[in-house]
Amino acid sequence: MEVIPMGVNGHEISNALRSTPALVVDETMLEKILGPPRFDDRETAERMATPGVSVGLVWTSFGGDVQFVEATSMVGKGDLHLTGQLGDVIKESTQIALTWVRARAADLKFSAAGDISLLENQHIHIHFLAGAVPKDGPSAGVTLVTSLVSLFSQRRVRAGTTMTGDYYRAYII
Repeated sequence: MEVIPMGVNGHEISNALRSTPALVVDETMLEKILGPPRFDDRETAERMATPGVSVGLVWTSFGGDVQFVEATSMVGKGDLHLTGQLGDVIKESTQIALTWVRARAADLKFSAAGDISLLENQHIHIHFLAGAVPKDGPSAGVTLVTSLVSLFSQRRVRAGTTMTGDYYRAYII
């Protein structure tokens, strides 16, 4: 890029611009100039159309991102299966979230009062999308609980709702 001093007439500017080599903007340079890509709300709306899906806000080395969490269930022994590249802390948060939901099944009206067989006879699979990206940390609790409550109540999480935080401190946006 060339700096043209003040007071240069139009003819000289025109000549200066002609002698400047073409600036090629590639994808890497474009992101440096414009910043990271904006989030596409259509993707969120499509994913959020299914009960059991919630969106968390996560910290990354690039600043932050959104993380979709998808919970599904099927008849089974009540096992919990996790997929995504997960660390120990987030695996523990997932176990705690499931325990919290199971302990409150009657209060949440997932089944007849006192009968929690709905959850005991269900194999639960929780998938953290973007499998190639490592995920760990304590701030997924509210997202996990929301995903499980959405799944068992069969109520969708409102599109555009994102959250971060664990059980004692949560932020829902």
